[in-house]
Amino acid sequence: MQLRYAFRVYPNAGQRVALARTFGCARVVFNDAVRAREDARRDGRAFPTAGELVVKDAAGRFFASFVIDADPAADAARMPGTDRTIGIDLGLTHFAVLSDGTKIDSPRFLRRAEKKLKKAQRELSRKRKGSKNRAKARLKVARAHAKVADARREFHHRLSTRLISENQGIAVEDLAVNALARTRLAKSVHDAGWAQFLGMLQYKAARYGRTFVKIGRFEPTSQVCSACGAVDGPKPLDIREWTCTACGTVHDRDHNAAINIKTAAGLAVSACGAPVGPEPVLAQREETGSHGFPTEPRAA
Repeated sequence: MQLRYAFRVYPNAGQRVALARTFGCARVVFNDAVRAREDARRDGRAFPTAGELVVKDAAGRFFASFVIDADPAADAARMPGTDRTIGIDLGLTHFAVLSDGTKIDSPRFLRRAEKKLKKAQRELSRKRKGSKNRAKARLKVARAHAKVADARREFHHRLSTRLISENQGIAVEDLAVNALARTRLAKSVHDAGWAQFLGMLQYKAARYGRTFVKIGRFEPTSQVCSACGAVDGPKPLDIREWTCTACGTVHDRDHNAAINIKTAAGLAVSACGAPVGPEPVLAQREETGSHGFPTEPRAA
């Protein structure tokens, strides 16, 4: 398993010039690396990896990125085992509702910064194309967006690490994020960043020997009573609480869905005795297959 670490660096004026010259040659090196990967894949050899890379993001910040080989068995040994399992229902009103009843509020980083972002974008649109002032305004907009993305990534890292450390098994629903991003809820869906969060849960589960299960997106988790199993039919999004017509249990919509997600993943049975074993999951993308800002700004 490979892990990527990125650290912010602060080059002086001379170093910035040297890095700018280096970036001018970076495309050639990148193409050579892609060709090497293609040759390795064709010959059935292991992919070559980058040891150290300095990258510059759209906001003009520099990062030193390292790719290392990690030992999942050693990492799993450092994290104590537990017999707890959890189902997670992701949403917009609450970022996540857990099957134990815990509700995690959505920080809405983009919504909170929207006013500042709009102001910066208006200032950019007024600048003459090709001018130095436009370049400065463009950098200001990029930095504002980078600040939002950094805050969201930090939130995802902290929450995913907490859930992985507290639970041996985690079940989630395979969300159709691309489809939801084409609806009227698109801005809120992008602001939540579900795909990034689920990616973190997946690779951290593989790293620390936890079980990560995705159930099918067509599983009727919001229609089934978690108490008696009766199917009560689809419900519009504005209904946040409902009563089962079969057994009379009053359900919180999201909590009930989280319980059903856990049950559908088979974790509810596993929680009764023996610990849940790890399940094979996809590793992280390798350095040469990534673009732009690194996905993990610090060890987590």
